[in-house]
Amino acid sequence: MSTEMHAARSGLPLRIARWSATHPWRAIAAWFAFVVLAVGLAVAIPATQTTDADYDTGDSGHAAALVRGAGMEAPDAEHVLVTGGTAAERAGATASLASSLHGLAGVAQVQDPVTSPDGKASLVSIDLRKDTDDVSALQAATDAAQEAHPELTIRQTGDVSLDDAINARVSDDLSSAETTSLPITLILMLLTFGALIAAGIPVVVALTSVAATMGLMAPISHLIHADSSVNSMIVLIGMAVGVDYSLFYLKRERAERAAGRTHADAIEIAAATSGHSILVSGGAVIASMAGLYLIGDVTFSSLASGAIVVVAVAVLGSLTVLPALLGGLGRWVDRPRIPLLWRLTRRVGTGAISSRLLGPVLRRPVVALVAGTVVVLGLSAPALGMKIHTSNLATLPADIASVQTYRAIESAFPSQLAGVDVVVPVSASSQTDAVRADLEELAAAAGKTSDFEAAPADIRIAKDGSVAVLGLTTRYADDDPRVDDAVLHLRDRIVPATMGARTAYVGGGAAQDHDTTQRLHDRMPWVIGMVLLLTVLMMGLAFRSITLALLTCVLNLASVGVAFGVLTLVFQHGFASGLLGFESPGFLVNWLPLFVMVVLVGLSMDYHVFVLSRVREHVAAGLPPRLAVQRGIADTSGVVTSAAAVMVSVFAIFATLSMLEMKTLGVGLAVAIFLDATLVRQVLLPAALVLLGEKAWWPGRIAVPAGVRVEEPELVTAVGGTV
Repeated sequence: MSTEMHAARSGLPLRIARWSATHPWRAIAAWFAFVVLAVGLAVAIPATQTTDADYDTGDSGHAAALVRGAGMEAPDAEHVLVTGGTAAERAGATASLASSLHGLAGVAQVQDPVTSPDGKASLVSIDLRKDTDDVSALQAATDAAQEAHPELTIRQTGDVSLDDAINARVSDDLSSAETTSLPITLILMLLTFGALIAAGIPVVVALTSVAATMGLMAPISHLIHADSSVNSMIVLIGMAVGVDYSLFYLKRERAERAAGRTHADAIEIAAATSGHSILVSGGAVIASMAGLYLIGDVTFSSLASGAIVVVAVAVLGSLTVLPALLGGLGRWVDRPRIPLLWRLTRRVGTGAISSRLLGPVLRRPVVALVAGTVVVLGLSAPALGMKIHTSNLATLPADIASVQTYRAIESAFPSQLAGVDVVVPVSASSQTDAVRADLEELAAAAGKTSDFEAAPADIRIAKDGSVAVLGLTTRYADDDPRVDDAVLHLRDRIVPATMGARTAYVGGGAAQDHDTTQRLHDRMPWVIGMVLLLTVLMMGLAFRSITLALLTCVLNLASVGVAFGVLTLVFQHGFASGLLGFESPGFLVNWLPLFVMVVLVGLSMDYHVFVLSRVREHVAAGLPPRLAVQRGIADTSGVVTSAAAVMVSVFAIFATLSMLEMKTLGVGLAVAIFLDATLVRQVLLPAALVLLGEKAWWPGRIAVPAGVRVEEPELVTAVGGTV
């Protein structure tokens, strides 16, 4: 296909690349100025983090809003657990500790020490002042008590100390991932290009895209508050797409130079072909991520915003600074050469690796399609039993001291089981006694069931009398699936039976967990439908083919099914948990499956669009469908392999982290991308294209050049040339 034909189809990338390549130092300076300005925004405009109000959902959200409005929020608390020794020794230690805690910074009240039902543990609870985020003085007092009583085990945990420990672990994990991913990505690029500068360019584009995005997210967070995990996601997605987009561009530019094109022509052809693919695939990722806004949850909205921005920035960098670097460096792009790797990359012919797999697929497409479908269905089957739940202590690393202490407290003190609040707005002070009586009746009714502890009614009334709250304790730990049934039983039966026509909301931690998970259940079909619909529209507009759009949708569903099946098998049922270093909580953290789906659909479109664009080029050049498929996939197999290797490597690093949510995300995406790039795109896709023939481009027809008719030869096992 001529450069003019490419220009007609993809004028914008070509025009941008032509200007950047002919004014390289201006374009490079403009890009780095943009990155510096974006990073500066984060310093000038501090990010706004999510608040408790951002997570309000359903009935529990109404309850939480009423409690906050009445100033009845429970204060953050720290707990000191004392075990071992005799009862007298524990009593002396807790009394001494409680005395030392009075008057410390941030301490509002020290509760009287309590003893566990089995008499083997004591607990001192400390209510903190509002907005206290430093409990180092309390920890010092706890450490001093431990030193003074070596015969006892004295440990501290709580809202602030647990959050601090988790944030420190997330920071360490993210730093480890960044430190590990850079050399691995650089090594993969060296194996791909055999030259240091060529290998470094994709890494530089990806890193600057990530840095710019983190800066831009600071002002954006004032519109959509930033979730704590958004930076981890930006690194994860930004490194993957930033490297891949650059890889597509560089590979095509190098292939055109190897075919005898001038340096300038090679850049323009790469812009018109790979640049077009980058625009389409970037749009597909953005469209997929936009589906997360339908959930109406701050976590998903924050993650979607971060992903959309980092992909948009990576696309911009690939279309501007990348051709500028190629134009400015000229043939220095292939310097300095790594002797052995350089010879290896030049000698490996196009399609040399994929031909062994591709040959049988094209000879027997029906068999390949059926066999591939059976494998996909088998790997997807475990997803039918998928269970999701909000994160809790069971999903936190057991080696964090605060987590161990919290688990010990839950085990020793039944009162630490999942709690539920019934919140009632009181319209007039004259109704307070009537509301209290109804809540006492409700507490008695709940205590007679098998779901709630029987105890005197724990009723609190707001100072202004506007809100009444009844606290109930379930008989289950917060990760017990029966908690959801208890919440529903309370809402659907006990509250209506005892409160009558009075408005009452069931809230508290257990109810909030249930409502959040239920919202995901309810909106997941809408999100999946929107993502698939937008994918169909993007592919239909890009290739003018309904058939290809629907085929892409089916293949994406296959990839998602495999990802869900692997996630369920590994993290719900615990397969290979010892190898991966985690304990299965018996469920998947509720936000992960949906997020994995949209990320997978978006990222897999990178090489899907790249492959189909190359096949289309060969069809437009006059090749018969089967030969066009063979050459198109052979031409792109090296790029697809390298792109998938980068993604799998980056995601696999996250699988080594200690936080279960990051580990789940890493394993799910690494396995899914690997199978998607091999089984789905290298077996199912070519088999389907061969069987569809010219119908693959329906309802449009690709105009082929007039001239000598191209006959389809016998299927060959390799095609010469270099990547």
